Amino acid sequence: MKRTIGWVVVAAGLGVAMLDGCVVPLVGAAAVGGTVVATDRRPVGIQVEDKAIESRVNAALIDKIPKTAMNINVTSYNRKVLLAGQVRTAEMRALAEQAAAKVENVRQVVNELTVGETASLGDRTDDTLLAGKVKTALLGAEGVPTGVVTTTVEQGVVYLMGKVSPSEGEAAAKTASRVSGVRRVVKLFDLISDQEVAAIKKSQEASPSGAKNEGRP
Repeated sequence: MKRTIGWVVVAAGLGVAMLDGCVVPLVGAAAVGGTVVATDRRPVGIQVEDKAIESRVNAALIDKIPKTAMNINVTSYNRKVLLAGQVRTAEMRALAEQAAAKVENVRQVVNELTVGETASLGDRTDDTLLAGKVKTALLGAEGVPTGVVTTTVEQGVVYLMGKVSPSEGEAAAKTASRVSGVRRVVKLFDLISDQEVAAIKKSQEASPSGAKNEGRP
């Protein structure tokens, strides 16, 4: 179901976002401050809702699968949810996808979970360091706009999400693939045209704070 942003209100102790008439409460103005990025091509309300979706999916997973049997990294971008990591059984893999798909406002689930032993603390630390290297590389990459690409790393596999043109997506993928330690790059972009990119840039220039970001969800 396509959803559009009606409005976003942030008060001292409570924020509220409206998605096609659906009111989504946000706990505390700090939650919005930590989520909204002016250079992000998602509307402000979608940025906030993606963070809420991640929290709801994580809660749903914990409710369905024992913590000791999973290591799942949940990332939501434009209400598309990526599940990356490991679970102990094929049944748990399917259960995780079903649980995520039932979460409010999720439009798509990309299940990249593998079945087997969960990653060790050392493996997860390596992934964190590698994610930092990839993000740094993307910051200085030609043809990759700042703040547009979201990076998730799991066992050396880099997952890229964002609203990008085909050329921007290719530039980001090539940059990430050249980082030492990256085993594979998976593109999960929402592709948009160059005309849409230009329209979003114009909207952001008219509202530098990002409070009226008008990109399509």
